[in-house]
Amino acid sequence: MTIHPLLTDRSAGVLLHPTSLPSRNGAVGIGDLGPTARGFCDWMAAAGLRRWQMLPIGPVGAGDSPYSALSSFAIEPMLVSIADLVTDGLLPSSACRMSRAEQAADDRDRASWRRVRAWKTPRLHAAFETFMRTRGRRGPSGRAYGSFRTRTASWLDHWCGFAVARAGSRGGTTTIDLTPEFHAFVQFILDRQWSALRDHALDRGIRLVGDLPIFCGADSADVEGRPDLFRLDRSGRPTVLTGCPPDPFAIDGQLWGHPHYRWATHRREKYGWWRSRVATTLDRFDLVRIDHFIGFVRAYEVPGGETTARHGRWGRTPGRELLEFLSRDLGTPPFIAEDLGDMTPAVHRLRDDFSLPGMRILQWAFFNEHGDSNDLPHRHPSHAVVYPGTHDNDTVVGWHRSLPAAVKARFRSYAGEDAARDPAAAMTRLALTSPANTAIVQMQDLLGLGRRARMNVPGTPTGNWCWRLRRADLDRRTAAGCRHLTTAAGR
Repeated sequence: MTIHPLLTDRSAGVLLHPTSLPSRNGAVGIGDLGPTARGFCDWMAAAGLRRWQMLPIGPVGAGDSPYSALSSFAIEPMLVSIADLVTDGLLPSSACRMSRAEQAADDRDRASWRRVRAWKTPRLHAAFETFMRTRGRRGPSGRAYGSFRTRTASWLDHWCGFAVARAGSRGGTTTIDLTPEFHAFVQFILDRQWSALRDHALDRGIRLVGDLPIFCGADSADVEGRPDLFRLDRSGRPTVLTGCPPDPFAIDGQLWGHPHYRWATHRREKYGWWRSRVATTLDRFDLVRIDHFIGFVRAYEVPGGETTARHGRWGRTPGRELLEFLSRDLGTPPFIAEDLGDMTPAVHRLRDDFSLPGMRILQWAFFNEHGDSNDLPHRHPSHAVVYPGTHDNDTVVGWHRSLPAAVKARFRSYAGEDAARDPAAAMTRLALTSPANTAIVQMQDLLGLGRRARMNVPGTPTGNWCWRLRRADLDRRTAAGCRHLTTAAGR
């Protein structure tokens, strides 16, 4: 099978979730899909970066985690741009105004879901009321809305019913929150704004890279809408849970808690749900990272009701058959395989048989005293994606500070004496000069930020997913320095 053309040229990109965009143009609490996101694309173009990788963009669930999404198809409602709703004529210009105190409070390096929900929800209600009164006369047309409802009916109805039930269970909501039409309207607006962002990115030579978690949360519209696709009992509780086995770092293993798929049902339907899920994702992204790719070969199964992952077992999964269906739909799959963790020869074969690039993590490269880690840049194949670290890793600065002296010495010997003074810059240089065709660097590492800027600490339920850029971070000097390096590295 041939390699997807977007994975054959040397390119550089950045890993940054839209929620981490700075406060500007009414982007309160978290970033959104409006002017700030388009401005970030402009900054990327100036920096010579042509790939923007994001985390999953579904409605966040427990702990505000993008990996505990409430839907595999819907987009997080708080990503709506209020500024763009003003441009559409659905809100007055005053909707974007913030007091100086509000602006000062919001221009910090921490996202606030509490603040964005309190600020944005009443504005979404007002935009919806205007839309329902004026549909077809100004702003987004009624015809476009009707077309969207028809095009997305296979998942939108499930999402709207789930969102209404969830709003009702929380209490204290307005009647608007209890109408499926409101939740459909929000997804319609998100669809329009996402298309505008993607077009803006393409105009600047930037391709968007998405992230597809292999499992769905038990508390999700996916499970609620199609329980027959998951291993549940008659009461709707998972009979088999996801996780990973015990190891020296986690004696109880990790219990993720997602229900496993009822693969026999998926096979009977020729994987229609999966094919629709991937098609929806590729309507929004040019490339997609398949999270936990080893789950396409085997998955760790823990009996429902267990409180740890000690008593699980490995079960086979029909990933090859699924990928064959997806290849018939897509041609060459535009996937990146997150082939990290408990790899086996079968996982390598599956990845290679479908010509998918794997991932190399530089933070893992220097612990082997013999210098034969496959994560070392000189051992990277061209058909790979290299990262200094991912959203689950510490920033390079935080990583470097925690290293044992011997590992620091190996890093300095490999990356040069300046690595001790500026480890983030040294690691970025190693990534961009790697033989790997694609290099992706966390925005935090491009800025040389410390541990406070870490996005996620696996296994900790709170305090994650809240790092955010400050307005001053996207400056011309940083962009110019990055472009100099991408040019020198042939990217």
